[in-house]
Amino acid sequence: MTKSITGELSGLELPVERGCPFAPPGAYERLREQAPMSKVNLTGGGEAWWVSGHEESRAILADRRFSSDRRKDGFPMVNVDAATLRQLRVQPPLMIGMDGAEHSAARRAVLGEFTVRRLAALRPRIQDMVDRFIDDMLATDRRPLDLVQALALPVPSLVICEMLGVPYTDHDFFQSRTAVAVRRTSSAEDRQRAFAELRAYLDDLITRKESEPGDDLFSRQIARQRQEGTLDHNGLVSLAFLLLTAGHETTANMISLGVIGLLTNPEQLALITADPGKTPMAVEELLRYFTVADTVTARVATEDVLIGGKSVKAGEGVIVSSLSANWDPAVFENPAELDVERRVRHHLAFGFGPHQCLGQNLARMELQIVIDTLFRRIPTLRLAAAVEDLPFKTDAIIYGVDDLPVTW
Repeated sequence: MTKSITGELSGLELPVERGCPFAPPGAYERLREQAPMSKVNLTGGGEAWWVSGHEESRAILADRRFSSDRRKDGFPMVNVDAATLRQLRVQPPLMIGMDGAEHSAARRAVLGEFTVRRLAALRPRIQDMVDRFIDDMLATDRRPLDLVQALALPVPSLVICEMLGVPYTDHDFFQSRTAVAVRRTSSAEDRQRAFAELRAYLDDLITRKESEPGDDLFSRQIARQRQEGTLDHNGLVSLAFLLLTAGHETTANMISLGVIGLLTNPEQLALITADPGKTPMAVEELLRYFTVADTVTARVATEDVLIGGKSVKAGEGVIVSSLSANWDPAVFENPAELDVERRVRHHLAFGFGPHQCLGQNLARMELQIVIDTLFRRIPTLRLAAAVEDLPFKTDAIIYGVDDLPVTW
């Protein structure tokens, strides 16, 4: 431990669960005040630098001397057992675990699928999906209704399935396996089984697309690689794993939390229902406020680096707490207030630097369409349970809520 951490924080293991559903753990704030760069113990064992300040976080995420390669010694793996770690090290790395030229090439290969132009062409289809799911909500007599299953989960799941060419009829399968993989309370055996079953499913999917291509991202990737003579079946399976799991889990949780945030701040909701032009700003603020993927931005130093007045040695792990950084009062005035008119495009909910989330503009568009459409079509929507009684995912790597009862 560094000497700058005092009192109750000196023996703290991180990360810790959020005590309040709308705020970071109090320990994060105290760490940020005492030492925004601090060496701490990790709940999964070992130690790493914990980075809680916004300025220091951006500096690390933009610095190529910090590696994203999970296979490197010293990389801080939170709540990953030894068997899963060995499995990760023998499989082709996911894009989020690549560095330098390898990462740039892998990202460039799929970047065209997420351009503003291509996403704009998707907007009418996403709008149609959202309207159809809300039609189903309005057609049922059941009250209360679980908004997670009725809208928040199916919209991003159907969108990513159509983009990737994954049969939506299989959504229960991959959603259930993803849920096991991202829960800290899942046993090592269950987590390994979920990973293995997902990879086996995607291996079969890529094999079928190699022989029967369609009009989807992976069929286009296969055609490009064949033309270049670089067909990489295992690499495509890893890409499929990343895009499928990341493409629905984070957005689904943000939709649910965004609805909770707006319903519990009716004066903020009134601002965007009166002027939907403010919805894009509201989405950015909700992303900052909840920061569902808090500790996934881990790195390991490849050489000695001076950051925030601290010397990080080569081989030392670093975990950037995006949640803490997004609540840094030096950057975001009154961070505990949800303010949909706040201009916060510099938040770290999508990361920063070369690994900034590839699908961030798709997520923004889905959130904007859902929020505008839901509150326009069901203006009397309200929570059917007290916030403190909702089943928040305090044990998950990606924060959210398991179910969200609503009525109108």
